[in-house]
Amino acid sequence: MRAYIEAIPAEHRPLFDRLHGLILGACPGAAVVLSYKIPTYKLGRNRLYVGVWKHGLSLYGWPRDHDAGFGARHADLVTSKGTIRIRPQDAAVISDQEFSDLARAALER
Repeated sequence: MRAYIEAIPAEHRPLFDRLHGLILGACPGAAVVLSYKIPTYKLGRNRLYVGVWKHGLSLYGWPRDHDAGFGARHADLVTSKGTIRIRPQDAAVISDQEFSDLARAALER
C-alpha cells in the first residue's frame, strides 16, 4: 500500500490525502487494503475503491443508489460504468461533507 501511495503524482497527492482522511473519518471502522492493485476501503462486505488516473482520482464499488445523492448532484463526474472521476479542480468545489456522506453511504449500507 505504501508503494502505491508514494507513487501518486504530486499534483494528485493532496486530493488522495484529503479523500483518505475523509473516508476514514466518516467510517473509522473501515480497513484499508490493496485490491485490484489500488487502495480499497472495506467495511464488512462493502467496498470503496480509490484509484489514481492521469487526471485525478476514480471512486467506485457501490450500488448506484448508495452514494448519498452525489452522482445526481455531480452527474458530469459519473462515467457510464458508475465510476466517479474527480480532478483536483472538481474536488475544489465539492465540500468535505459531500465526500464524507458518499463514503458513509457506500460503506455503511
